[in-house]
Amino acid sequence: MQHKILILNGPNLNLLGERETEVYGKETLAGIEKALTKAFSKIRFEFRQSNVEGELVNMIHAARKKQDGIVFNPGAYTHYSIALRDAVAAVSIPVVEVHLSNIHAREDFRKNSMIAPVCIGQISGFGIYSYHLGIASLVRHLEKK
Repeated sequence: MQHKILILNGPNLNLLGERETEVYGKETLAGIEKALTKAFSKIRFEFRQSNVEGELVNMIHAARKKQDGIVFNPGAYTHYSIALRDAVAAVSIPVVEVHLSNIHAREDFRKNSMIAPVCIGQISGFGIYSYHLGIASLVRHLEKK
């Protein structure tokens, strides 16, 4: 079965490869998308990114009717967006939260996730492989249903 998965990225992830490369690495968002498409050739991906919280909410709402699940890197919204938390909770499709860096090993304000409690899981700290692990975990969850 070919799964349809939304890879959703929040604020500042459009600057991957340029910003804080010592934390986030040198891979660009386009490079991550290409690597995921190659590694998971049987999955039909939709890749989206926005720096605007309301747009991300709308993308999550839209995904409920056309995707099997979401792999979501909410960026800085992770730590304080009740709107995104409520959007994830409102849809009936599974969501995996992912982060390039280990948010639990960083500044205190980054250790809390508003989103994780309404997701099926959270993966952080493995660079671009956090996305790979998130996709693999989501597919396993979908296939167990």
